[in-house]
Amino acid sequence: MSRTKIARAIEAGHASINGKAVTKSGSFVEPGDVVAFDLPGEPLPHQLEPVQMNLVIAYEDDDLLVVLKPRGLATHPAPTLSEPSLVEALLGQNIKLSQSAGTYRPGIVHRLDKETTGLLAVAKNDLVHEKLSRQFAAKSAERRYVAWLEGQIASEKFIIDAPIGRDTLDRQKMTATPKGKPARTHVKKLGTGNLGTLVALRLETGRTHQIRVHCSQIGHGVRGDSKYHPDKGLPLQLHAAYLAFEHPISGAWIETYADPPEDFVESEKVQREDVVQF
Repeated sequence: MSRTKIARAIEAGHASINGKAVTKSGSFVEPGDVVAFDLPGEPLPHQLEPVQMNLVIAYEDDDLLVVLKPRGLATHPAPTLSEPSLVEALLGQNIKLSQSAGTYRPGIVHRLDKETTGLLAVAKNDLVHEKLSRQFAAKSAERRYVAWLEGQIASEKFIIDAPIGRDTLDRQKMTATPKGKPARTHVKKLGTGNLGTLVALRLETGRTHQIRVHCSQIGHGVRGDSKYHPDKGLPLQLHAAYLAFEHPISGAWIETYADPPEDFVESEKVQREDVVQF
């Protein structure tokens, strides 16, 4: 179970300390306390079925690979997901995947939202998975995105510094809130066009929906974002273009880059050096 699901179960009265019900997931416990947790009913597990799907591999060796995730493909299965995910597409290519992330997320070190395109690292064994995960947690792995934002932005470079937490009115969304976890996004202006302002983005932290929430917070939402900045008929204009990290085994610095997809508006304006160098 995810931490979020456990917290919700506690808030719904499924936990007790020394026989007394608690409904706060942040309740403190002391040595000797007896904690009881009544697991609520779980949906039937998702059955992983390998599927045949064309995937673009940006880098691969015996330990890991970097795959270009297409639009509309979820990174991993979920109880509410009926269609195949990237995990099942990888299994369909007979790629051996690490198991430390759990039964339904083999190989997945980090994730991209379903409608976000771009580069994603996948581990083939548990040792590599652990070492890669540490890099992403420490932010020593480098990720750069490109996006079209609403409106005209004057600043050439700036930082969005706003904590992010769960939206109390809509549990499917995140929001900028003083009660959230620290979140910082570096933004570099690349140009302008009919959609607004083209930018490159670098994450200093990795909160859920961070780019989409931060850009919406400053009044320049990501174009095509159906959750935070609806644009009818326009696909999400957010692409993970650059991914670099230290190889967990060889120690070599691995750099990968992928141009935006065809449905990324005026993609010819995106140049590798502009995205990487900031």
